[in-house]
Amino acid sequence: MERTFREQLCFLLLSVSVLRGGCRSLEVREHRDTGTPGASAQTLLYFPPGCMDMVAVEGQFTFTAETPHLSCATFLMAEPSELISVEVDRVDIDCSGGDFITVFDGWVMKGEKFPSSQDHPLPLYERYVDYCDGAPARRTVRASQNVAMVFFRVHSAGSSFTLTVRKHVNLFPCNAISQSPEGSYTMVIPQQRRNCSFSILYPVAIDISEFSLGRHGSFPKRKMPGCAESEDFVQLLGGNGIDTSKLLPITDLCVSFTGPTHMKIACDNTVVRMVSSGSFVSRVSFSYRALDSQELQTIKLNNVEDFCFNN
Repeated sequence: MERTFREQLCFLLLSVSVLRGGCRSLEVREHRDTGTPGASAQTLLYFPPGCMDMVAVEGQFTFTAETPHLSCATFLMAEPSELISVEVDRVDIDCSGGDFITVFDGWVMKGEKFPSSQDHPLPLYERYVDYCDGAPARRTVRASQNVAMVFFRVHSAGSSFTLTVRKHVNLFPCNAISQSPEGSYTMVIPQQRRNCSFSILYPVAIDISEFSLGRHGSFPKRKMPGCAESEDFVQLLGGNGIDTSKLLPITDLCVSFTGPTHMKIACDNTVVRMVSSGSFVSRVSFSYRALDSQELQTIKLNNVEDFCFNN
């Protein structure tokens, strides 16, 4: 991964850690319980020189430009078991002068998208919602997963808008990005024809403890180049971007099993991806933790084949 892309990922994930600790380099008006249902804190969005911000909490977030901001983005993130909705209101921008506010269902970084077009239920053009297109009903956008994004451009000082970010329980989470370098997760697809990906933006040790298709089987079989003849399988992918369709396959699991499958993957993005035909209730359970510097160095010194070090 080229350094600028790695730094972007580190910045985003560090921002999540800071936010979850209740500390943020923003001007904040503290929320006090007013007894009013739905009352929320109001925060001023702050953009460092790279013009990116990260929001991992619910609330109202207001941006007011002091200077032109021509290429800015806010990354929104919730827990993997949640969905995000974004409402854009109190808008004071010049749409006719080239200003815009666009909400994207997912994340975009360096031209790559998560979820990929292969895994997202909507066509790509429906995932972009532009405030300036004159459709008031689309000014509230409900994302399909735990991440979303807001792009904007304003040319004049004093331009402003407010985002209201809410989180919703997702009964059957599909695509998700982990907020943490360690954890455990179970992905279930309830007899639906769809693809689901869980992305971990760290080099990790991962243990897949169960893969079930609602039928009995044996330990997983690994095939090269993959499980092409099967419509139901789990892929373990690795690479240095966020688009799962551009990552390289590490192994495929085609048969139901119970028992640990352990791997260390020295990529900046490790993805567990489940493909379902809809014929079964598909389920995969796994745990993961970040590799430490010594483990990464050992992989390099032992010349273990790892394509991520060479990209």
